[in-house]
Amino acid sequence: MKLRTAALTVSAVVVLLLAATGVAVAFGGPTRPKPMQSISDPFSSVDFSAVPPLQRYPARDGAQLAYRSYAAGGGQSPRGSVVLVHGSSANSQSMHPLAQSLAQAGFTVYALDVRGHGESGPRGDIGHVGQLDEDLQDFVHALQPAKPRTLAGFSAGGGFALRMAGSSRQALFDNYLLMAPYTSRHAPNYRPDAGGWVSVGIPRVVALTLLNRVGIAAFNHLPVVDFAVSDAPRAELTPSYSYALVTNFQPNANYKADIQGIRKPTAVLVGADDEVFIADKFAQVFADAGRPDIPVTLVPGAGHITLTLNPAARAAAVAAIEKLDAGAAAGP
Repeated sequence: MKLRTAALTVSAVVVLLLAATGVAVAFGGPTRPKPMQSISDPFSSVDFSAVPPLQRYPARDGAQLAYRSYAAGGGQSPRGSVVLVHGSSANSQSMHPLAQSLAQAGFTVYALDVRGHGESGPRGDIGHVGQLDEDLQDFVHALQPAKPRTLAGFSAGGGFALRMAGSSRQALFDNYLLMAPYTSRHAPNYRPDAGGWVSVGIPRVVALTLLNRVGIAAFNHLPVVDFAVSDAPRAELTPSYSYALVTNFQPNANYKADIQGIRKPTAVLVGADDEVFIADKFAQVFADAGRPDIPVTLVPGAGHITLTLNPAARAAAVAAIEKLDAGAAAGP
């Protein structure tokens, strides 16, 4: 009798857990946050008239993914190449001012429309976690960018660059520049809701994480994050991410392991007035992970978005990549 009662109790608990998970998956998604003007307004003064046309490269699944190419300025032979990864919700066009500065400095520059953004497939979703890593490898194999190669990622793209820098694919690039990189909601430099930029459907995230741990990925296409994008450019942006996309377009859950796994020259650049992350705690993030040797530079007068737009901030990025190239040439 006792065994039967215990079995019924366990069954009831399982049913309740399954029901709670189902409710979280169905109704625990994000809500649209109020537009964050400090993210969208800085682009209103950018001249996009010279943005290069989109080109395509083949991914291993047959998709033709988009990117833009900037030749080294002045007709000079390139001193190396830089692959730029945009931030959350954005696309390759958002990296135009930084790409111009790098090209003028003599680099061949490529700005990606990361899958799930811009003109690279349906916006807001990807096929599976890990697909973005594969796409970047396919890009390098298809284009063979000139060496030394730098992967420079901004914000969420910086988090993705960190993911790559600490992975088994890190040798695809000679060095890495992480610009205001997202690391983790649990890192000391994270502001609640990224300063108002994101709304996360925590119940759905928790439920889908548990399902993925037991091998169930059938609901990974559901949105779990909404961004505070303004109405005017909303049609050009990606206003929400699926579980698969948000999980892939950031460091791994153990972000400290990603940092510890970096073996290539790497630097971090952050706007001193960053309103999305806490700028003066980035150094702590890398020190806590056992890598105080990775330099963190705060750029005076730069905020989050303006880290890629302000002339002084762009000059700092060029200088950082030149220094990384010199370190890569010198060897370990």
